[in-house]
Amino acid sequence: MNPVSALYVPGDRPDRFAKAAASGADLVILDLEDAVAPESKAAALAHVTAWLPEAPAMPLQVRVNADAPGEITAIRATGVHVGLRIPKVESSADLDAIAALAGDLPLTALIESARGLEAAAAIAAHPAVAHLALGESDLASDLGSRDPLVLDHARVRLLVAARAAGLPAPMLSVYPAIGDLEGLRADTERGRALGLSGRVAVHPKQIPVIHEVFAPTETERAWARAVLAALESGGVATLPDGEMVDPAMRGRAQAILDR
Repeated sequence: MNPVSALYVPGDRPDRFAKAAASGADLVILDLEDAVAPESKAAALAHVTAWLPEAPAMPLQVRVNADAPGEITAIRATGVHVGLRIPKVESSADLDAIAALAGDLPLTALIESARGLEAAAAIAAHPAVAHLALGESDLASDLGSRDPLVLDHARVRLLVAARAAGLPAPMLSVYPAIGDLEGLRADTERGRALGLSGRVAVHPKQIPVIHEVFAPTETERAWARAVLAALESGGVATLPDGEMVDPAMRGRAQAILDR
């Protein structure tokens, strides 16, 4: 099952690595890029590569810097099967050299510009890409707008590109206002309604809200169970409340129960 929550932790703060792993997040992202000052990047890489072999058994990713092949080589040399989060991807060709360095490490392509968004379908189709993700702050800077309509458009574009390539639905980008949990909840609910699959956090206190929003309600679970039971005989069926269901609904029902 794909993660519902992820938590960024700065790569130059090794004191936070174990805390992030114990935070309840489904995925921990060790960050070598935006969260680390230029003068601290070498130390951050050393901290991350030292910790990876000792890390608990859980999904992990490392966000590397653009044009930093040495980081990928060092991470791969640890022998730990960790995902790589690749920033500022704008074309499928951007990933060819990275994929060669990464070997069997799965790539998450971060779309953070208008050019990247326009090329999202081709990027998603790259054989090394396992996930797409949206960098909303960078994209908003590139577009000159953070209007909800603009973000909804970008989120849906990314969702369609991912699903057309057979990839999981993307997770929502970070919600930077750490103290605004109600704003986080409202924006996460909007993302869930659009079909996004989870959310990345920048602080552990955001994780419970993300889990609550993406947890199926009892009504949804009951509907899913009823759909699967009604479809056991195949073809079209009718639920007790009169709703007609057919096999096209099976995937949605199963996804609800999987969550």
